[in-house]
Amino acid sequence: MKYDNIDKQLLEELIKDGRISYVELAEKVNLSRVAVKDRIESLKSKGIIEKFSVVINSEKIGKRVSAFFDIDVEPNRLQEVAQNLADNPSVASIYQMTGPSTLHTHVLVENFKMLEIFINNELYSVKGITRVDSHVILKRFKSRTGYKL
Repeated sequence: MKYDNIDKQLLEELIKDGRISYVELAEKVNLSRVAVKDRIESLKSKGIIEKFSVVINSEKIGKRVSAFFDIDVEPNRLQEVAQNLADNPSVASIYQMTGPSTLHTHVLVENFKMLEIFINNELYSVKGITRVDSHVILKRFKSRTGYKL
């Protein structure tokens, strides 16, 4: 998809603050409010902007343990396992990775006891999962919201 430098500026400002008004955006890129609105609508219709959302600090709402799992799954059960994990409220994101039917999964839970319960009940007991590799996050330096264009 094509976008120009003004679109890039708009996206950079929206990354900083998704609640910025069209008037404030217009001032920053030297366009009218209507032109900014039209450009943002165009970026949405092209799929460049997928949605506007809120980034929540998981620790501040009690989800103090964040872990990533690389989960190998039998190929014929990949969709089923991925959907079951996606339905779990502790699962923040799931990606299918290259390799032997691997799911890369990010999980947020309250404490290590809840992580143990998740591992035992949602991973080790599921048919089709052949291997689980886990990594607990110690400190976050950058997240997707820090993406630069």
